[in-house]
Amino acid sequence: MGFDPWDAAFVADPYPAYRELREQGRAVWCEATGQWLVPHYADVSALLRDRRLGRTYLHRFSHEEFGREAPPPEHESFHVLNGNGLLDLEDPAHARVRRLVAKAFTPRTVERLVPAVQRLAGELVGRLRADGGGDLLTVVAEPLPVAVIAELLGVPEADRGPLRPWSADICGMFELRPDEETARRAVRASVEFSAYLRGLIAERRSHPGEDLISGLIAAHDEEGRLSEQEMISTCVLLLNAGHEATVNTTVNGWWALFRNPAQLAALRTSRDPEKLSTAVDELMRYDTPLQMFERWVLDDIRIGDTVIPRGAEVALLFGSANRDPARFDDPDALDLVRADNPHLTFGAGIHYCLGAPLARRELEASFGALLAEGVPPLRLVEEPQWQDGYVIRGLKQLLVEF
Repeated sequence: MGFDPWDAAFVADPYPAYRELREQGRAVWCEATGQWLVPHYADVSALLRDRRLGRTYLHRFSHEEFGREAPPPEHESFHVLNGNGLLDLEDPAHARVRRLVAKAFTPRTVERLVPAVQRLAGELVGRLRADGGGDLLTVVAEPLPVAVIAELLGVPEADRGPLRPWSADICGMFELRPDEETARRAVRASVEFSAYLRGLIAERRSHPGEDLISGLIAAHDEEGRLSEQEMISTCVLLLNAGHEATVNTTVNGWWALFRNPAQLAALRTSRDPEKLSTAVDELMRYDTPLQMFERWVLDDIRIGDTVIPRGAEVALLFGSANRDPARFDDPDALDLVRADNPHLTFGAGIHYCLGAPLARRELEASFGALLAEGVPPLRLVEEPQWQDGYVIRGLKQLLVEF
């Protein structure tokens, strides 16, 4: 079975195909996706830091100059929202926005949230226990990061219901070849979410609080402040990236633990927070929730024997890089005490995930609450099915019982 992101069997287990790709070369042309696939760790790591590649090309070229078609006008709301977020900005705009966001989203901000994260994780696990089990995805994995990001942004509890659906609809556009219905949902969610945040920002301008939105409003330096659109795009990105990755790391991680019972048993008997942190990093490496990170070639670039021209697109395969035997000993084995583990799940370079410290705290709280002393062991009820998406890869549900 080769690389086929629309095939259910490939999505369920892409790792054999990745092994074949690594054997084929350092850059492999994929006709189906129109991209150069980059499967090796060393290349993915280096290219994440290479400024000849970009998440966008519009800071240097027009669509016509770059040989690409402009997106349809009816998709503009999505592209304005997405294009003003840190993930799709390039320098100098990226450096300016990230610097200002970092003034509000500080390590102290994350540490202040930790007690709330641990309390929420405990409450969600308590609900799962009260029911004797259920869907780990919908009862624990999804509610925790959404609640944490909402708490961070200062979204009132009564307003939080649409956050997850808005995020899911927007993230549908990050898959390969999204269809028109997916685009319509993403545009609608972009409009609704932006309108909601515009109102919340206006409220915080009048009545600032301790939340991140108040911090973003106040953040400034010698170059000025964030625009309202930059603030909106930052908040949406924090929700999208901050919960999609955490949700899928949780359920993918538990599915990996169920398939490796000896590793799970050893983790359960350990009460060392440092070992839990090491285990969480290994679960992120072993089955990363973001399998592919796409970049545009802004200037001709050589990868091995292949010269890739300006205007092409490369697909950096995080899932393959994180299983590359050239970098990781016995990479297809789950090793929860793996010490040397520079996985690329959070990216690298200027686009390294700003929310990585918070994501780690959430994952440690979630796994810690489910593995805590006095909590009965979890058991898998039935083998799960994978969602259709490949770029953001996760399970449809994970039914468990105590």
